Amino acid sequence: MESIIKVSKLDKTFGKGNNAVRVLKDVSFEINKGEFVSLMGASGSGKSTLLYLIGGLDKPTDGKVYINGKDINTLKEKDMAKLRRKDIGFVFQFYNLVQNLTVEENIMLPVVMDGKKEKDYKERLEKILDIIGLKNKRNNLPNELSGGQQQRVSIARAIILSPTILLADEPIGNLDSKAGEEVMKLFKEINEKEGITILQVTHSSDAAKYGNRLINLKDGKII
Repeated sequence: MESIIKVSKLDKTFGKGNNAVRVLKDVSFEINKGEFVSLMGASGSGKSTLLYLIGGLDKPTDGKVYINGKDINTLKEKDMAKLRRKDIGFVFQFYNLVQNLTVEENIMLPVVMDGKKEKDYKERLEKILDIIGLKNKRNNLPNELSGGQQQRVSIARAIILSPTILLADEPIGNLDSKAGEEVMKLFKEINEKEGITILQVTHSSDAAKYGNRLINLKDGKII
């Protein structure tokens, strides 16, 4: 199997001297292309920190993160930004939609920001609107949608440029159980139909079951 994410002896410490807190301790694992992996742990276990290091949103104190064989912490900022745009999609607990843009405009935002032609992505947009089940809401604003619908829009925005990896941080943390279940089914469908590798951070055992592998983190270590 082809390794798409490789984490090697990763350490992360916040603060210095007597105030130093070692959040991650010698963490190593690999995720193969096409996997759907759930990263579980109690609050404060370091799981969100680990996700941000993998996504290049923060740098480790020690150790390495490889995405598609590249050591991301050796990349120039310009190249790292390009990697984040093209290879990695992010979904957070809070939907982070632009409130004065429609569903369609929010989804197409990465296309516009990457300087690409919107007309080249019309077919892709239609496919994604179909997958998330919001074709009839394409012209609605975020405040006209339920929480579950808003999260589906944020997922669509994350995959419009066909990334190889989708990183999700507590993606159903703000949703009720029914809406959460629908979002998790959507992740499963995206993983299977689009072949996108998914790593989700969750404290929910129900959400974790949608993955095909589980990594448990406790006090900054894999157990």
